[in-house]
Amino acid sequence: MNTLLKDVFGVFKFAEGLYAGIRKILVPPKAYSWQTFIYLSIFSWVISYCATGYIKDVIAFFGWLFLIAGTAWYTTEDPLRVPGTFMPVGAVITGFLVSVFAFGDQRDVITPRTIVCWPTISALITAIPEFIEGNDTDAKARIPKPQDRQRIIILVASSMLLSCWIQFHFVTDNWLRQYPSLQADTFKHSTFIVRTEAAVKIPQNGAVILEKLQPIVVEQIAERPWSEVEKWLLDAKQRVGNLGREIIKKNLSKYEEKELWRIEPRVANTKSGYILDLLSIWIGPSSNPRGYYLKKSCRIEPVATATNSENKITVAEIECDRASKLIPGSPPPQQ
Repeated sequence: MNTLLKDVFGVFKFAEGLYAGIRKILVPPKAYSWQTFIYLSIFSWVISYCATGYIKDVIAFFGWLFLIAGTAWYTTEDPLRVPGTFMPVGAVITGFLVSVFAFGDQRDVITPRTIVCWPTISALITAIPEFIEGNDTDAKARIPKPQDRQRIIILVASSMLLSCWIQFHFVTDNWLRQYPSLQADTFKHSTFIVRTEAAVKIPQNGAVILEKLQPIVVEQIAERPWSEVEKWLLDAKQRVGNLGREIIKKNLSKYEEKELWRIEPRVANTKSGYILDLLSIWIGPSSNPRGYYLKKSCRIEPVATATNSENKITVAEIECDRASKLIPGSPPPQQ
């Protein structure tokens, strides 16, 4: 019986201690405290959901201000420093909230600009108290001591440099999204661009153009009378150019680099027929001063075939390479 009572009292004592700990965290010791600001921010966001129009935005605006003030207050009461710096972890958290508040939007709370400005804002938040002396009720501006100025400058400059590197990441990432062909050539020897794909041997967009162009050319040439095919080859520059522009417009519409590809043919005589080279020429930036182009060769030869009346006519037979070839340098001149 005594053991049972001890267990019951032990449970009550534990529950009482747990309640006291939770109450200490949740209940502000006085009205002017960081908990009050946090509760005001929660209250403002709840009320903003019930409001409409500009009133909703105003209430949400004050909710953000209360959250930032409460978080900054709580994290600076007993600051934990970022290793190797005098920057409090609370300044990093507060800086993130300020960055989200300033540069986020309703669709994307965390945007590239939010991440870029985060380190710099955190450093500025860390530096601000160095220019203020006094307490909460009697504060005035002051100039930091020379030794403090040096560490402030180093911290802010280092944070700005970090922001620049983060911005550089987003810029290059956007380049590679809009101009993926740069990854295969211009950045292939880069020490700061890490390619996520296994191995980019040829520009994929250039190869796609030729892959889409080949079956259209084959359809217009295969098994056509030889005289019509020779006439087609005489006008190959205009025909292939028009087909190439249509393919680029259809398949590369989401890429900014669509303006940097040009499609041209090259026709050469052989003993048995013709060689038609389909060229996808890159006119954008390249590690090679003369640029590069992709080529897919098609061999066109005349063959005799019988009609229903058993009269033989000469038609064209065409066979193209399976894969495109990447060739550095300028394309051969048109004849």
